[in-house]
Amino acid sequence: MAERLRTTFTGVGFPNPFLLASAPPTRTADMMKRALEAGWGGVVTKTIGLQGATNVRPRFAFWKDDDRIMGMTNFELISDKGLDHWVDQIADIKAAFPDGRVVASIMGSTDFGDWEILARAVEAAGADAVELNVSCPHGMPEQHMGAFMGQDPGLIRGATAAAVAGTSLPVWVKLTPNVTDIAQMALAAQEAGAHALAAINTVAGLMGIDIDTFQPLPSVANRGAYGGYSGRGIKPIALRAVSASALATGLPVSASGGIASWQDAAEFLLAGATTFQICTEVMTRGITIIDDLVDGLATYLESKGFEDLDAARGKALPNIGDFGGLDGGAPSRAEVDADACVSCGSCEIACTDGGFQAISMNDSAAHVDPGACDGCGLCQAVCDYGAIDMVRA
Repeated sequence: MAERLRTTFTGVGFPNPFLLASAPPTRTADMMKRALEAGWGGVVTKTIGLQGATNVRPRFAFWKDDDRIMGMTNFELISDKGLDHWVDQIADIKAAFPDGRVVASIMGSTDFGDWEILARAVEAAGADAVELNVSCPHGMPEQHMGAFMGQDPGLIRGATAAAVAGTSLPVWVKLTPNVTDIAQMALAAQEAGAHALAAINTVAGLMGIDIDTFQPLPSVANRGAYGGYSGRGIKPIALRAVSASALATGLPVSASGGIASWQDAAEFLLAGATTFQICTEVMTRGITIIDDLVDGLATYLESKGFEDLDAARGKALPNIGDFGGLDGGAPSRAEVDADACVSCGSCEIACTDGGFQAISMNDSAAHVDPGACDGCGLCQAVCDYGAIDMVRA
């Protein structure tokens, strides 16, 4: 059944669409080889620069909800090793796994020649594709790299064109969500010759503040910085970016941001993505999650009658558009399933204090006043028992 997951992305064949994203889990060749052996479809190296970067410690902070990790902020920079080291690392991986798919993440400066040098070097080392990191939101922008470039269409064009000139490999451009219009950035990459887009890198954020010590989290010698926010919490932002990029350009998209399960991957597939890059979930649960990802997505495709990923890709895109395209004239209202309702009162509280005062409680179930109900959907959202449906009035 896993044969359904074989896919070709920018001319490169992958045994399945799940890739380790460029991040701490791809810091070394040994880590990436273990992932390929475990069954991952491919790996994207830790971002490679001409020179290595110097990190601070600690550099991670987590948002937890009932002990479940919902998101992570980090300000880890690109690899602390330089290009010569990574040429050897990529060659090492390919020697051990000739059919393993290795995407080299690279980052240059506004001197576009950097990108050409890096692209040429990783191709010679044996990489299967190149991903341009013009999107890291912390540390590197201060050096006029990373998201500093990804927020400027002209700089995206320059870096992309240089990388394309330096290699015959497919070039993916990894976009930053920290822009007003990501479609504009996607189009800039396309105009410069990008073969695909990767969306998204982390969202600039501040995880929290210790209310006793007044220190931001994470704290390095009592000081903090804005970092890159990742994990389950950024999934809605990533879904918007992936679908908007696909709609604007028609280019293949490698999705990243908030993918923690096969269900998440299925949503990104329907939104136009071809491959799915994962970082935070691997950091907290390990590379063995690949088994559930592969089995779950393959079973989903079979249950829906899709022969392969191509048959399902982008199925939701025709249903996504501007607000002006929505039918505001068709009324709806809430309808309560009395057998499922437990009379907890959550819907009444929500409707009274945040809605249209249309719900009241009786001894057995919630009651909706159809004349007062606006059909906004708030009550359905807060119901934990699936007792409320929105129906056409």
